[in-house]
Amino acid sequence: MLLAGSYTALAVTGYAAWAEMFPVRPVRLLIGSAPGGGPDIIARLMGQWLSERLGQPFLVENRPGGSTALATEEVVNAKPDGYTLLLLVPSNSAIKPSLKLNYDFARDLTPVAGLSRESNVMVVNSAFPAKTVPEFISYAKANPGKINMASPGIGTAPHLAGELFKFMTGIEMTHVAYHGSAPAIADLLAGQVQVYFAPMSGSIEQVRSGKLRALGVTTAARAAALPEVPPIGDFVPGYETSTWYGIGAPKNAPRAIVEKLNQAINAGLADPRMTARLAALGSSPFPVSPAEFGKFIADETAKWAKVIKFARIEVN
Repeated sequence: MLLAGSYTALAVTGYAAWAEMFPVRPVRLLIGSAPGGGPDIIARLMGQWLSERLGQPFLVENRPGGSTALATEEVVNAKPDGYTLLLLVPSNSAIKPSLKLNYDFARDLTPVAGLSRESNVMVVNSAFPAKTVPEFISYAKANPGKINMASPGIGTAPHLAGELFKFMTGIEMTHVAYHGSAPAIADLLAGQVQVYFAPMSGSIEQVRSGKLRALGVTTAARAAALPEVPPIGDFVPGYETSTWYGIGAPKNAPRAIVEKLNQAINAGLADPRMTARLAALGSSPFPVSPAEFGKFIADETAKWAKVIKFARIEVN
């Protein structure tokens, strides 16, 4: 018994030392969308911080496809050693479980840390005739079949924000799915689609430059980064949704490594430079413990399941 206890003590000591040394090689952070959009921007900001903080490169890798499913499945199947991480967004953690894909967040992934929360913003091309939410609704009702709604993929948060808007206003819009926010923005600028419920961090610069017109934000209150833009709920009572970002790891990732990453990320979110950068993007820090983040995702999953059922959304 004494010998067995000694082996256990040595194993625990060795494990703690191994976790303390983490990381000893580059860490991969996968994103399920194309470069240039809000998820990509947020991931690269935190990746740079973690690289500086922990002394190893955190390499951001874009894996667009399947509305974030390709990146998610790669992380689900990765070795649970902390060296392969996933940028969590509503679509790959809180929304996709209701779409019955090959993975389930609660079963296959470990919550590590929250990163940021932000409003989506309803944007149109600057040449679009509607300048307000009521004018947009009137135009849509007078021109059925003429509005194409962009999204970064089926079942993503911007897609569901648009579906919720359709349901609550009774208008028709044709959904056009892209492999990320950046190509959706590009086609909106070119006039190929007419509206996009875009993550603020990936669209705010085009709004500020006048290339896109913001009709409303999806949160109940005005966004500090775009204070002149009213909430959609001012015109569509009860309408409210938002976007958030976080970090996840494969199931059974070592607890000590998860805690170390969580502490490093939360330290970054408390840094005034990071806070200012997020604020400029229309985003705000979302510091939580792994357990708190898991509870948040569970609550979000229950909420979005109702919208998916109403909209009859399926991934083919």
